[in-house]
Amino acid sequence: MSRAVPGFRRPLTLLAGAALLAPLALTGVPRASAAEQYTVTALEFTVRAGDRSCTVDADLYRPAGVDARNPAPAVLATNGFGGSKSDGSTDVIGRSFAERGYVGLVYSGLGFGRSGCLITLDDPAIDGEAASGLVDFLAGTRAADDGTKADYVTSDAPGDPVVGMIGGSYGGAVQLATASADHRVDALVPLITWNDLAYSLAPNAAGATRGVSSDTPGVFKWQWTNGFYLMGEGQPLLVPSLDPSRFGSLGCLHFAAQACDTIRLLNSGRYPAAATREMLTYARSVSPASYLSGVTAPTLLVQGQADSLFNLNEATAAYRALEAQGTTTKMIWQSWGHSGGSVPGELDLGTGNLETSYVGQRILAWFDRYLHHDENTATGPEFAYYRDWESGYGTAADVPALSRTMYLSGDGALVDSRSEVARGSRQYTNWLLPTSHSESSLAGLIGLSDPAPHDTKGTYLGWTSAPLTAPLDVVGAPKATLEVVSPRTERVQNSGDAADKLVLFAKVYDVAPDGTQKLVNRLVAPVRVPDVTRPFTVELPGIVHRYGTGHRLRFVVAGSDTAYFGNRGVKPVTVVSSPGDTGVLELPVVG
Repeated sequence: MSRAVPGFRRPLTLLAGAALLAPLALTGVPRASAAEQYTVTALEFTVRAGDRSCTVDADLYRPAGVDARNPAPAVLATNGFGGSKSDGSTDVIGRSFAERGYVGLVYSGLGFGRSGCLITLDDPAIDGEAASGLVDFLAGTRAADDGTKADYVTSDAPGDPVVGMIGGSYGGAVQLATASADHRVDALVPLITWNDLAYSLAPNAAGATRGVSSDTPGVFKWQWTNGFYLMGEGQPLLVPSLDPSRFGSLGCLHFAAQACDTIRLLNSGRYPAAATREMLTYARSVSPASYLSGVTAPTLLVQGQADSLFNLNEATAAYRALEAQGTTTKMIWQSWGHSGGSVPGELDLGTGNLETSYVGQRILAWFDRYLHHDENTATGPEFAYYRDWESGYGTAADVPALSRTMYLSGDGALVDSRSEVARGSRQYTNWLLPTSHSESSLAGLIGLSDPAPHDTKGTYLGWTSAPLTAPLDVVGAPKATLEVVSPRTERVQNSGDAADKLVLFAKVYDVAPDGTQKLVNRLVAPVRVPDVTRPFTVELPGIVHRYGTGHRLRFVVAGSDTAYFGNRGVKPVTVVSSPGDTGVLELPVVG
């Protein structure tokens, strides 16, 4: 069961097994690269990680000619979720930077490959501390388990190596976790990672700051979450250095107990207040959102536009937080993410095309500036975004602000002025089974045909604009302000179980002149409405999209979606419109 992740050579394995046991070199025995540019030595480290010691399996890439007299800066990296030091993209990171003169240390994250201990979701107190132990090795202040030492890494001061970190997804968040507690790390490049797991796995955009954190429990993203749970539990059991504590986590072999409890609660479909608060607290405690204040290393955030797991709002929230506290940061929105989107010429971590891709060039410049301390190296614009309608990346001094307002009319039109809003009301009713499909489903995840996005008549409402007289470029997260009527929800929404609140799904389509419609990047905003008696706001996932001349925008509110848990019971919803109502869609428009 696998699907190819753009930018990664190795497939994303949902039910991992023997495939993760890649051929291993003998520990401590260097092997030369084909071109003799560097040697690779397999090493093991016993590091402290929270309340225990863990074995970490790593590969050390040492460029030819690098020694104590001729030191070089280092690059530290680990795998994405379900991978190891030997998977395509992680291995290529080590080779690519060794070829460019960096000392590379690439390791299997805790709980993956041949590294021991539980999967703790990049907890800074555990995964971050383990990575800090590897920074000690690069500093020359500790040896690998076989006695190998690295006395050839450039240093800022005794015990302080010049080291940057890079990696994607699970290998992205661990950089922030490490740098939050270990300020020896000099530069970060997290790709397609999360800011707040409470938002990632159970998103709720109603009334939330920047759409990324809310005190209302979100709508469970069951497909992605359970896919990763299966991937983690599918790790092989009988491997060297297996941590026996894996067998004692409340029947959950590979994950920390709190992670298992969170998954169980989300799958239960019940969200009592006390348990839900505990779940949200735990999810955020292992998320950058809770510890970014400790990150001082210059950070280049790279996020994917085609990503229904960690959407653009995640990177935007991290960017805003780092910028506000004075940490040097810039952000790029590339084409590909966890949901596809790879296009020719974009960064491909499976091949290491750093010099020939825009994002790759920006990464090299970032490390030149902050690892080689070359103050003459330009690191590029504050914000850049991939455009599929025009060559090259668009750039801006900041993420575009909301600048165009449209109104939801009672006749189903999306209009430019309140005076154009017609009075009227329309209703939809959810079914007990999902009737809308937006994101890539589990069929797509296991390589089967995935249906096109669709909504079933009577279970959604749509508002459509007039044909555009000129192109409209939307760059950023649209926001809607809505007010609905749902008497059945009103009677039960204060029961003490958040599952009784109304769930709905907001999204934006592009309707071509021939009537065909496209759900932009197949993204949807799930919402658990805090109180149906009051207006609420919905920040949709960020997009980068040109609506062409003659095309129309369509804003849709649906009663369900196949990738998420939905409403408990049938809850009819009515939307009443008049010129004074709050039905508004705001768009971040550029150009």
